[in-house]
Order: sequence, then structure tokens, then C-alpha cells
Amino acid sequence: MELVQVVVLLVLIGCALVALGATDLLVAVILFGAFSYGSAILFALMNAVDVGFVEAIIGTVMSLIYISVLFGLERRSSR
Repeated sequence: MELVQVVVLLVLIGCALVALGATDLLVAVILFGAFSYGSAILFALMNAVDVGFVEAIIGTVMSLIYISVLFGLERRSSR
């Protein structure tokens, strides 16, 4: 595995861990999108460009759906 692939994989692990600990749903959705694009880049680096392209499309559509649902929700404070 090349050094660039290892770095992208570490960034993916970091995004996943921070998304799990996020208390704000919008932050979690943004990190989910970053994870999706990172995995698309990782697939492209591993010469699976078609899988990376599909991952980027699905990640974009899912992020847009999640964000539209979040804007439809009422935000309230936990205090």
C-alpha cells in the first residue's frame, strides 16, 4: 500500500471517529460527506475509478437528503 493510500485511510478513520462523537447532527452529516469523498479518493487510488465515481455520487445524494431532512427538523437546545 502506498503512503498516499495510508494517509487517506487514516483521514477516513479520523472522520469516522469524530462523526461518531459529534453531538451536532449537521457536523455529523458533513463528516459523513467527507468520509464518502475520502473513500471515493481511496477507491480511485486503488484503480477502481468506477467504484469511486459511484461512491461520490451516492455520497453526494445521501448528504443532500440528510441536510434537507435536518433543515426540516426543529432545533432545540439540550439545556
